Amino acid sequence: MSLAEQLDTVTASTAGTVDRHATAQTFESTNPATGAVVGVFPVHDADAVAETVATARQAAGTWAALGYDGRRTRLAAFRGYLARRIHELADLVHRENGKTHADAILEITLAIDHLAWAGNHARTVLGPRRVSSGMLAANHASYLEYRPLGVVGVIGPWNYPVFTPMGSIAYALAAGNAVVFKPSEHTPAIGAWLAAAWRAAVPDAADAFQVVTGFGETGAALCGAGVGKLAFTGSAPTGRKVMAACAETLTPVLMELGGKDAMIVDDDADVAAAADAAVWGAMSNAGQTCIGIERVYATSAVYDRFVAEVTAKARDLRPGSDDDAAYGPMTMASQTDVVRRHLDDAVETGGRVLVGGTVDGRYVSPTVIVDAPETSAAVCEETFGPTITITRVRDAEEALERTNANPHGLAGSVYSNSKAKAMELARRMKSGMTSINSVLTFASVPALPFGGVGESGFGRIHGEDGLKEFTRAKAITRKRFSLPVDLMSFGRPAQATDALARVMGMVHGRHR
Repeated sequence: MSLAEQLDTVTASTAGTVDRHATAQTFESTNPATGAVVGVFPVHDADAVAETVATARQAAGTWAALGYDGRRTRLAAFRGYLARRIHELADLVHRENGKTHADAILEITLAIDHLAWAGNHARTVLGPRRVSSGMLAANHASYLEYRPLGVVGVIGPWNYPVFTPMGSIAYALAAGNAVVFKPSEHTPAIGAWLAAAWRAAVPDAADAFQVVTGFGETGAALCGAGVGKLAFTGSAPTGRKVMAACAETLTPVLMELGGKDAMIVDDDADVAAAADAAVWGAMSNAGQTCIGIERVYATSAVYDRFVAEVTAKARDLRPGSDDDAAYGPMTMASQTDVVRRHLDDAVETGGRVLVGGTVDGRYVSPTVIVDAPETSAAVCEETFGPTITITRVRDAEEALERTNANPHGLAGSVYSNSKAKAMELARRMKSGMTSINSVLTFASVPALPFGGVGESGFGRIHGEDGLKEFTRAKAITRKRFSLPVDLMSFGRPAQATDALARVMGMVHGRHR
């Protein structure tokens, strides 16, 4: 029986593949398209979370002692397991999250690729190395390395329940930490599947990756359980609560929060390509993508052509739960209320809906809005649905100004056939990541850091920055030989510091 089939057969007494501890309360995970129960899971209380973290803490020492090569081998076994069962996991993602099977395959593929990069590059990025000692410590050898934190807590989202948390899990594990993962209460079966896959693939370090399930109280317990760091993905309001909870124990945090990502379409852009990318960036995964395109600023020179292309492509899309659907239902039912509010506000403030604008149960039609003012909710707040606003601007400078006026700063896109201008706009865009003549591409490049600024959070996953995020820098000096005069001694000659001041003047004082 497959892991997915096992999860289908769980009852309140077995509570899935997650250790219940002494927790009595359970909750159901359901298919957003049909309402069918996907699995039953424990609502872990503070004692259960503390026990899980304690077990992970014991495993952390053994996991770290395996060294870079030992961890790389086991992370390779984990990704091999995921790759061999990619369709099984994709089917579970489709049933519990609602996205199409094809989109689930793409998500899992990205996660596997990041697993490979983290395991293969950890030694190079984090391992011990000599650094220059400089003039004042020339008689010392200096070393730098990055040590694991112990246990890393990860609170994951429901919109990309494999790829997004794996950006923390994979890099934390590669850095030598154990991980306790709390998946969203909307996608606990996926978290349980990943934990079961880890145990199957890495039986000699099974406790290095564990899962707890539940609601906000379970996440709060993880914040207070004494983990070395807490990585959170979610909304800014919830992120503030997580930070406040972690502040009680001075637990450092990584915050990957929401976005209101913009695309700039300049005069010389390939309009057809920009429109195709905008529709994909806005509508794929039912628009439930933190780095998706929610607003577009097109210059007057291309605006009419761009709007025509986007509306034509959006009309061809159909939401549904079948294999031919372009995207699936909203995973979280309450998100449809947010979409409705944004659509109503856009129309009430002067916007026009050119395509879509309807909500049927959990399905939101592909929606294109024009003429919405910058103050409308559809333009300034994160919608997280298959909608897009298009605004006419004078030029790319006005587009950049409007883009940067939003307090979010996660990602964005620039379309222009001028490499120099596109690069300059991308650099000045207030965001953690920007794609030129594409959308979301940066997420597929394991070497690039992923994270936002402003209301979109701080800290980075992925790449060298992602590996270092889950470590502490360790500095070591080793005295190689003694100098005639030891400046770090009460026995130094009185004239020694005067001589030092003269040397500093000769070496550095000439600079103006």
